Amino acid sequence: MRCPKCNTENKDDAKFCKKCGTALIIKPVWRPTWMWHIKVLCVIFLVLIVLFFVLNALFKPYMRKLPEDVTPWLKHEKGLKK
Repeated sequence: MRCPKCNTENKDDAKFCKKCGTALIIKPVWRPTWMWHIKVLCVIFLVLIVLFFVLNALFKPYMRKLPEDVTPWLKHEKGLKK
């Protein structure tokens, strides 16, 4: 194991550097907790909800009117045949 401060080679089980005395403790890898996962999922969910409403407001659904002669089986508002 090399010292991060002076770059001296030390034994793998050493706790301190033999040259400068710096602690050779390896910091544990960060592991997310369940609360971190919940917070991240909430943020993602909120972003998706906001994105849905923004896109829904920007892009109105395409409303086309079909001519009556092409679709006689559909009931149209004007000129309902009974």
